[in-house]
Amino acid sequence: MDIQKDFEEKELTILINGRVDTYTAPELETAINDELGNFDSLILDFTNLEYISSAGLRVLVATKKKAKKEDFTLTIKNVNATVNEILRMSKFDKILNIE
Repeated sequence: MDIQKDFEEKELTILINGRVDTYTAPELETAINDELGNFDSLILDFTNLEYISSAGLRVLVATKKKAKKEDFTLTIKNVNATVNEILRMSKFDKILNIE
């Protein structure tokens, strides 16, 4: 997995390349947590995300909870069909803002 961060004023976009699984999910969570307080809006760009496991889904839920507590918006963009199916089957499409 490779993570690229792009700040535009108070909006942080994190582009995730590869897979978010048991081994890489902690890296994604750290990348998000390291920036808490530096943005009002977080966009997770899944353009190049190939797969997300249950460990990755846990990071999304934890980030959603932090968004509510820290008062920032969380948006997931550019979800491909494979990842979208995982999100839909796990019903995460009902709790996350996916564009």
